[in-house]
Amino acid sequence: MNALRKPRYKVDLINLQAVCEANYWRLLRLMPDMADSDRLEVLVEDQDGEPQSLVIEVLERCRYTTTVRLTHQREHEWLTPPSMELRLYHDAGMAEVVAAYNRRRFRGVYPYPNEQMLQPDEKFQLNQFLGEWLGYCQRYGRSAQPVIIDR
Repeated sequence: MNALRKPRYKVDLINLQAVCEANYWRLLRLMPDMADSDRLEVLVEDQDGEPQSLVIEVLERCRYTTTVRLTHQREHEWLTPPSMELRLYHDAGMAEVVAAYNRRRFRGVYPYPNEQMLQPDEKFQLNQFLGEWLGYCQRYGRSAQPVIIDR
């Protein structure tokens, strides 16, 4: 019976940090004036041409960190839109998901199965999803606010 058992998941810290570093730079490319601006709305269309947006709101600014909330909004809301809270670590150049679907503080590894039905690598998957979300906005989005470039 032991031969059929899956090996226990181990955190791949190098890949997790790489995803968090990439997310930090993706977020700064979307909102380069984050130090001065409190909100950004990125407009995108889904595959059916329906309008939707990603709203980035700064919740807290500290010397070395910034906390932001990302909320996905659609015109037809029959489902609670996904949202995440991120902490940006400016000294390390990393952005990490710290809250999602009404949960805070994700562990690096979860036993499986568990009551919450979280995957063993839930933290990694959330940060990877964030990267896909931000990458999509970079490729297909446009700012809802006019962009002013000082020269």
